[in-house]
Amino acid sequence: MLSRPTRRLSSNKILVLQSFLSTTSSCSADLPRQLCRSERKPLVTSINDLKRKARLDRKARHEVREITLRPPENGLLVKNLVPVAHEVFDARTRLVRCASRVVESIPVHSCCVCGEVHVGRIPHRIRTCNVAGSLPTKEHNWVKGGVEDVLPNAESFHLYDRLGRAVSHEERLQVDRIPAIVELCIQAGVDVAEYPTKRRVIPVYNIAGKMIDFERKYPRDYSHGKDIEPSGFWRRKTKTVNCVSQSFSSDDNLQDLARQGMKEWEKMRAGATKLMKKYAVQTCGFCPEVQVGPKGHRARICQAYKHQMRHGQHAWQEASIDDLVPPVYVWHVPDPRHGSPLVDELRAYYGKVPATVELFAQAGADVGEEYSVLMREDVTLPEVDEEKLAV
Repeated sequence: MLSRPTRRLSSNKILVLQSFLSTTSSCSADLPRQLCRSERKPLVTSINDLKRKARLDRKARHEVREITLRPPENGLLVKNLVPVAHEVFDARTRLVRCASRVVESIPVHSCCVCGEVHVGRIPHRIRTCNVAGSLPTKEHNWVKGGVEDVLPNAESFHLYDRLGRAVSHEERLQVDRIPAIVELCIQAGVDVAEYPTKRRVIPVYNIAGKMIDFERKYPRDYSHGKDIEPSGFWRRKTKTVNCVSQSFSSDDNLQDLARQGMKEWEKMRAGATKLMKKYAVQTCGFCPEVQVGPKGHRARICQAYKHQMRHGQHAWQEASIDDLVPPVYVWHVPDPRHGSPLVDELRAYYGKVPATVELFAQAGADVGEEYSVLMREDVTLPEVDEEKLAV
């Protein structure tokens, strides 16, 4: 009786699979681990350092003496970070324009059930839709997406005085909410006419834990009060401002736009990281809420894990750059020109990168070494029937 011949892998594919198995753990370690619903975000500063700082602050409050404050804690700007704030603000503006132009040529898909994003002509078939209301097969229900799916905005309350009181629950509908990275740039020295902020000339003093402000409670250029709204905080009425914006010509190459967008993406994240070392940014430990400033707001709008025990208030902690500029990780398409979609059987061989990087990479931009490792370009994809033979 003849036996059925067994298909064997070629020697080069065996070496590729062995190298993949040895590097899978290191590649997956570079991606942030997806947290469970009941897990809290990892702390940027260790808990021991936070306790030590709290003990020193509590001890200093009992001593009646002046505590020396440095910018920006005393309300003044950090002079050497003002150009960095303008660079971040301009880089974000150019990044949004580049992404908007590239999205017109490279389609973006979004799942209307779980919100997963895919960049490419054909949506993937990886069954990862595992939320309430999803299909039993965990397949996605794709709809057409846009630039807001690739570059989501983490919003924050705009503060006229960053050292003033926090936004209360009753004022949550009276205070404007703007992108958090824009609010960070405004507090670091960027002046936006629609969102005025208080620029102090006299620093604030801290005596026995109490902030002493010698400046007037209203802005100097608001003395006549013609354009002041009396509700909530001091705010100037919105006026139409004619801004001269950088426009792209219709004959711009798609690859040039992708290269410029990739450069602006890295510049924006690097500059925002420098600003966050001096200007505090808070985030909720259980939900994506972000507040730029030394303390979080008091609006009771948290609906995450055990929010009833906190009466809807957020569990504030120090934010990271991924909280301020949330990267939406998508599956990397090894060959965008190839017609076959990504399949669920080979999901262990695919890489994941931020959606912005994947969008510009498919348009022809060169990504750095940081993202090349996450793409797993050095791994050769086996066939579906060969994947079962991998040990």
